[in-house]
Amino acid sequence: MTLPTDATLPLERPDLVLAGEAKLSFVERVNLRFVRWSFRGGWFDRLLQLFQRTVGQAWIHHSTKHLRRVVGLSRLPALDDASSIIVVCNHRSFFDLYVVTAELVRRGMKKRIIFMVRSAFFYDSILGLVVNFLMSFLAMYPPVFRERSKQFLNPLALEELAWLLSRGGMFAGLHPEGTRKKDDDPYTFLPAKPGVGRVIQASGAKVVPVFVNGLGNDLVKQVRGNFDRRGDKIAIVFGKPIDFGDLLEQESCLRTHKAISEKCMKAISELAQEEKSLRACGALTS
Repeated sequence: MTLPTDATLPLERPDLVLAGEAKLSFVERVNLRFVRWSFRGGWFDRLLQLFQRTVGQAWIHHSTKHLRRVVGLSRLPALDDASSIIVVCNHRSFFDLYVVTAELVRRGMKKRIIFMVRSAFFYDSILGLVVNFLMSFLAMYPPVFRERSKQFLNPLALEELAWLLSRGGMFAGLHPEGTRKKDDDPYTFLPAKPGVGRVIQASGAKVVPVFVNGLGNDLVKQVRGNFDRRGDKIAIVFGKPIDFGDLLEQESCLRTHKAISEKCMKAISELAQEEKSLRACGALTS
């Protein structure tokens, strides 16, 4: 997520539809308006949260329960209060944050869930909106635009995410690396991108690091490996909330945002070494 971070976030909610009206397609505007509207509270917002806590977490739990091993639950902050939480996670699989979030929901988290997502498919087609609803109950928001003509909207997407988190009662899963690391070494990482630091500084949300290892990208193979119990063990290692010291009080600028993101990756790296030791001694195989 390599995005500009050279401006202080506004106090008011940005409007991606209005800002991008001249560049967005009709379908993109419709999808954005609808998902944006769903965060205004009321019965539909509550219904989505209910579905996320029940149907959403249930299928993920039952699709991974025979392989999933969880470490560090005692380090987690309170999950049932009114504050917002950001989980920062390494990124090797499309499903990293799904599995992490389902685990937190099963442990009592009752917050509206959001993940930034590429705009392609999910926001440029009606089918994408349907899949967003059926797979995550509109958790995939706000979108990140890859087309050069629309990239000016990406800083506003970060502002939108920070604004939602600043209200409280939200959960966001973010990848400081910005994109998936595709080699065979799960214990090294891509450089941290500043976008995550920008959201953290602006939102004031608690930040929990987590390291995930063992997930693949083939959904059918992943689920089959769970039920025949032949798949790789899925390790989830939670850390305690990150203490950023005085970083969050410093000037909102690229250097500060980069430093915040790098601190997130340092915490994730430490959890990776913990997981590596546990896996080596067989503690994750039972």
